[in-house]
Amino acid sequence: MTVKPWRAVAGGVEIRLRVTPRSRLDEIAGLHPASDGSVSLIVKVRALPDKGAANAAVIETLAKALGVAKSRIGLTAGLTARNKTALVEGDVAQLEARIAQELDRCQREKH
Repeated sequence: MTVKPWRAVAGGVEIRLRVTPRSRLDEIAGLHPASDGSVSLIVKVRALPDKGAANAAVIETLAKALGVAKSRIGLTAGLTARNKTALVEGDVAQLEARIAQELDRCQREKH
């Protein structure tokens, strides 16, 4: 079994994120392996990490990539850190499929 950056929870999925502010683009850029063996979804945003701007950009980038409303996404941990946890409300199977599609897209663009 492969390690995934998300897990199903009641009403949606919880996603571990690794955020890079001040990036060239707002995008999901693949997976970040941690030293403890876990992985996080890399989210790059152009916004500065100032007054919540980067957090808002993370939510907007995730919403666009996953095809959900911004109001259905909340950051549940790491508001002032690069490592964050997001809760995305919705159908678990659809959300998992959308995350997998985004990761596949990232892999194709790297090659």
